[in-house]
Amino acid sequence: MIGQSIGKNSLVLAIFALVTAAVLAGTFLLTADRIDEARRKAEEKALFELVPQTRHNNDILTDIAILSEDESAELGLSGEQKIHIARMNNQPIAYIYPSRAPDGYSGDIDMIIGINTDGTLAGVRVLSHKETPGLGDKVDLKKSQWILGFEGKSLTNPLADGWKVKKDGGDFDQFTGATITPRAVVKRVKSTLEFHQTSQAKNHENEQL
Repeated sequence: MIGQSIGKNSLVLAIFALVTAAVLAGTFLLTADRIDEARRKAEEKALFELVPQTRHNNDILTDIAILSEDESAELGLSGEQKIHIARMNNQPIAYIYPSRAPDGYSGDIDMIIGINTDGTLAGVRVLSHKETPGLGDKVDLKKSQWILGFEGKSLTNPLADGWKVKKDGGDFDQFTGATITPRAVVKRVKSTLEFHQTSQAKNHENEQL
């Protein structure tokens, strides 16, 4: 009798564990899908904020170029990534790059960075982060307008020494009580501008061959 009771209890526990695991797995999948969908919508919204429809007449959601894994790694990302291209009458007017600052205070800061064909920034938007509420989360446009300060900047405005937060002798504001987060974003925006400049130079060379 005792053996049968233990056997029944073990079976009940095993079934319970399987059901619980299935529920958790299902919840994770549903949550992951919702997170991916929310991220996709946020990215689409940000694309049109960086390059408004008045500046282009192509479909920037589908007009893309693919970055190789090595190129993506230079932007702090893994795997192949895509650049969105904004055009007016078939002529490129801006490129929107995905980019990641891995050195935020609380981890990765994912953003998209729009760069006009003249090398100036169309703008920057943070898509996701885990920065401290009330401090580092001010990189999010919903929390402050700090991110708008990149618009119109380039590798020559400011010059190289200016691409730092003011605490480090640069031109960009930091946040009260939070320097690491804006420092990481400024560094990544500058490196993305440098990547774009190098990439465009290579493309021009290839066209000349």
